[in-house]
This record gives sequence, structure tokens and C-alpha cells, in this order.
Amino acid sequence: MLLEFRTSNYKSFKDELVFSLTPAPKQKGLDYSILEETIGKKTYKGLCSAIIYGPNASGKTNIIGAMDTFKSIVLRGNIRNDNDKSDPNAAAGTLELIPNSSSQNNLPVSFAVKFISEERLIEYSFTVDLGGFLESHYKRRILTETLSVDGSVIFSRNGGLKIEDLTVIRNMLVNAFEQNAEGAIALAVSNLNEEELFLMNGFKTMFSSKLVSLISEWLDNKFMVIYRADALHLIRKFSDAGKKSVYVEKTINEAAACFGINSNALGYIVDGESNEAKLCSVFKNMEKGTAIPAELFESYGTIRYVNMFPLVVNALLNGGTLVVDEFDASLHPMALMNIINIFHNDEINIHHAQLIFNTHNPIFLNANLFRRDEIKFVERDEANHCSIHYALSDFGTAGKKGVRNNEDYMKNYFVDRYGAIRDIDFTPIFEELLHRGNEV
Repeated sequence: MLLEFRTSNYKSFKDELVFSLTPAPKQKGLDYSILEETIGKKTYKGLCSAIIYGPNASGKTNIIGAMDTFKSIVLRGNIRNDNDKSDPNAAAGTLELIPNSSSQNNLPVSFAVKFISEERLIEYSFTVDLGGFLESHYKRRILTETLSVDGSVIFSRNGGLKIEDLTVIRNMLVNAFEQNAEGAIALAVSNLNEEELFLMNGFKTMFSSKLVSLISEWLDNKFMVIYRADALHLIRKFSDAGKKSVYVEKTINEAAACFGINSNALGYIVDGESNEAKLCSVFKNMEKGTAIPAELFESYGTIRYVNMFPLVVNALLNGGTLVVDEFDASLHPMALMNIINIFHNDEINIHHAQLIFNTHNPIFLNANLFRRDEIKFVERDEANHCSIHYALSDFGTAGKKGVRNNEDYMKNYFVDRYGAIRDIDFTPIFEELLHRGNEV
């Protein structure tokens, strides 16, 4: 369960961005959408969803991009560029794209996450010096790095390395660590690499591979960040697949039928050599049955939904946090509302899954769908091109700017009570074009 993500000097977010999934205080009457996890004697609460609003180029996608970049850096364990260019988020592998382009000085870039997994509260952060924007040959350095578990600092790094209290993870330490503790600590301190995260290197090999595995598992399989969802292509593989086989998965097909398909069924055509499958439309009423690539027959919305649905299933069954850039693009609002309500349903969302997405559709600005602290905004200063982020709950409930639960959020948004909206008028451009055309 994600509780908080923070970053600074990431693209348009020059100042610190704090994206919180912890319920805001004093939200009276809003007791739904709350997840609870108990660790020892303390109970932690988290929101099961969040929706992000803002005009084009305000920085909404940069929030998701920052999460994806953080995840990528931690899993590879260093701040060197990644040679794999398949990620649609270029900044995840080409780190000179990260620093804010308006900065005159080399400001550090920071990332931090706070989450709960396997009844452990994990807080991990690091700060790096990546140089300036597009400074590709800069000698990068990790400035700080801190790991805390259940409120206790495990190690801190600030110039040097300090191993703190390991008591809280005693049962997760490597075998015979206690007998070799002094040597392991001395070796770790003397072998810090400026470009490598201590968590994924020295700490993993000399202190606790179990704890690092817990963190890696959450990042890799439960923190599902989909940057550029329009480019998502889900690759399916089937073991022992026969040549030119067609597979129809019951759950996926039933979900697609609810959403709307043009054929009898949706399945997967499997290439017997690679076992990779491509989505296809299946026609059962033709002789011997026929299957053709789905993009030739189904709507773009249907294909996008089918590619996305397994991720929703995975989140709900495994308690994952699904973060999607423009999740609702090409999807009917009624379909998305149903998915949102499933995440809000305590009888179905028993594993504490979370859904986060950005959107331009104002229909979700609704007190019957989202709490005030689940509605987030991003706006960008036209003078310095820097983004700021805030929640609807930040307005409070009292005074002229207060937001009450029974108010019309959508109406107020369009009259610019909350900000994060831009008045756009193309009329002068076309008037000028017509004027120049008449002169010619």
C-alpha cells in the first residue's frame, strides 16, 4: 500500500512534490475509500484511489514519470543511464532529461517513497547530483540515501555511510551476520560507489537480501506504473503452445464482452516458435472458425481496455498500486466508474489495491465517486514553467475558499475556484490567418 511519494527537481517540479495517499484530517463524513494496515500496535491508513486534474502541459504526466523513473533507478541499482530504450519514459533511462530545464544552478534531484508491504512500513529515499539539464557527461554522485523500517532508521548515507539500528530487521539479516557485523560494516563503509545505490548493492549482499527482496518485489510487481498508457501493448505468453493456436481466456473475454466487442470472442493467436500471443477477434459462426488480428476489427477503445484489464485484475488480486497515465482515454466513463467503484468496494478490494490516474474528464469531479483528499490538481506557472501540486482537501471547509462535501465540484472547477485550469481561445489565431489570407 503506497502512503506517499516525493520528488524534487524532476522536470517541471522544481520544488518538492509531495503526492500523499494518506487521508487528510477533518474529512468528516468521508469514511469510505480508506484502507487500513496494522503493524505492531500502530494502524496506518491509506486512500485506495486518487485522480489528478490539470491542463495540458501542466505536469500531470511528470508525476507518473517521476514514479516510473524512481522505480527504474532503484531496480537497476545505479544512476548510470540505461541502455534499454524500450521504456516510453525516456527520463527513466536517460537521466540528463530529469533536472528542471529552467534551473541556473545544478540543483540535486530527490526521490522518496513510503509504503507498506508484508506488514512492514518501508521508507526509502535518495538524493543525487545529476548536473544540469541535458548535461550528459556530468560526473554523477549519490548525495544521500536513507532506509527506514517500521519507523527505525536502518542506514543513512550523507557523504559517508552510517549503519543505524538493525534490531527491527534482525530476523531478515543474512546468516552469520552478527558474528561478522563489524567486518561487514567496515567493508560497506569503505566500498561505497558514488553511482550505485547502497540498498541494491552492499546492503543486499552483506546485510539483508530478504529485506531488499521485499522492496524489489513491491516495486517490480505491485507498484505498477504505466507511463504513456496509449503505447501499452500487453504481451501474453503460453507454455507448450501449439503452432498457430488460438486461446480464449474466460475472464478476459467476459470482461471484453461487458465492455463491447464486434466479434464472437476475443482471444490470442500464439506463434508456436516464440510462444508470444497477439490479441485477435474470433468468429465462431464461420466454417471451422476464424481469427484475425483484433486491430483490424475491434475499436481502439476495446483493444485498449483488454490490454489494461489484466493489470486491474493483478492489482486487485495482489494488493498492487496501479498508476496509469490517462487511464480513461478511449474508455466510456461508465466503464471506468465501475472500475473505480470496485476499488472502493471493501468486499472485493480485500487486498488493499490502489488506483491512481490523471484525466481531463470532469465527470469524475464528483463527491459520490471521490473524497476531497483523493482529488488532486496540478498547475504550471506560465512565468517560470514550474509545476505545483495540491489536493482539493487543502482548501479546507471554512471561509470563502472552503470546499464542502455537498458542493458541485465540477461547476466550481470550471469557474476557476480550484485553479489547475486554463482559459484557451484560438479565435485570434484564426482571425489573423483569415486577415493575412485576405491580404494575399
